[in-house]
Amino acid sequence: MKIGAIIVAAGRGTRAGGGIPKQYREIGGRPVLARTLDAFLSHAVTGPVIVVIGEADRERFEDLALLLPGAVEAVTGGKTRTASVRAGLQALETHAPDAVMIHDAARPFVSAGLISRIAEALAAHGAVIPVIASIDAMIERDGDGRMTAAVDRNQYAGAQTPQAFHYRPLMNAYRALGETALPDDATVALSAGLPVQTIAGETGNFKLTTPEDFARAEAMLNTNTAITVTGQGFDVHRLEAANSLMLCGIEIRDGLGLVGHSDSDVGLHALTDAILGAACEGDIGQHFSPNDARWKGAASHQFVTHAVELLRRAGGTLLHADITLIGERPKIGPHRDAMRQRVAQLLGLDLKRVNIKATTTERLGFTGRGEGLAAQAVVTARMI
Repeated sequence: MKIGAIIVAAGRGTRAGGGIPKQYREIGGRPVLARTLDAFLSHAVTGPVIVVIGEADRERFEDLALLLPGAVEAVTGGKTRTASVRAGLQALETHAPDAVMIHDAARPFVSAGLISRIAEALAAHGAVIPVIASIDAMIERDGDGRMTAAVDRNQYAGAQTPQAFHYRPLMNAYRALGETALPDDATVALSAGLPVQTIAGETGNFKLTTPEDFARAEAMLNTNTAITVTGQGFDVHRLEAANSLMLCGIEIRDGLGLVGHSDSDVGLHALTDAILGAACEGDIGQHFSPNDARWKGAASHQFVTHAVELLRRAGGTLLHADITLIGERPKIGPHRDAMRQRVAQLLGLDLKRVNIKATTTERLGFTGRGEGLAAQAVVTARMI
């Protein structure tokens, strides 16, 4: 699926202060917009990347573009966000995309993992948005600020970006709007009767809106306040004769299968435990009990994604992952590259930050006798 990206950067952001549009202010010595564009330019699933700018900011953007790791196409936005996104969609049309991700320029901490999860969800849904559940009690209030009712917070969530859609239905929805302005792209999709699927967003993917948000961003990027942590995981599953097995997210047909409650991917189970260890969130059994029917035959990539999200909520960012597979069979060499690519995608890491290797126990023990397969994993993360 060819997924274009539109970065909406035409607003003024006056509430943030700073004297210039907030997307051009620096955090950690780099403009906000440059950091946002980096996330999409460096991701394998998105391209081309189009940025919608204010006409008055063209010179600023041209200076910023010199700092980017790749080429972007800049188009002029309109008076409303709706008009700006429409301009971006029209510019993207010449590239014949299958789908599009639309992202706020002022969310510079969007992770590669979130982008990957949204791209995966697009395979099953026509529209996907990330959301954050409220942890606070929710109320209704009147125009004078008085509480009028309590609200069930489970019925509400905060919408984030990138919001992603199959291109043609969304383009048609924008054309049908005319001059009407709506708050975001999901609302445009709903106005055209398109179903919108929600997935878990990330607390770190917050929007820079106020001076306090900029202070938070600077603190996140200040390496003097960060620490490096490691997490370690180990798992074993029994082998049996079968058509195939899952290992590090890849199906291998070698006449063997792994026995367990889920799909028994021993590599991803060890990786999940390593990430949970770095987040100080216990072990895989606490989160995905083998006694819970929900996880019968479940794909283990769900466990990894959950662990990564817990690490992010704890203030962590994955830096590196190393997995060792221990056994006589199956042979890992022919599948190593595909495994690395899949794990890198799940973790939102560059391929150079993921290592997978294999060893044997010299015919000793249960792995040496071919009775089972073991895996251990170590991850490194930065915590703030």
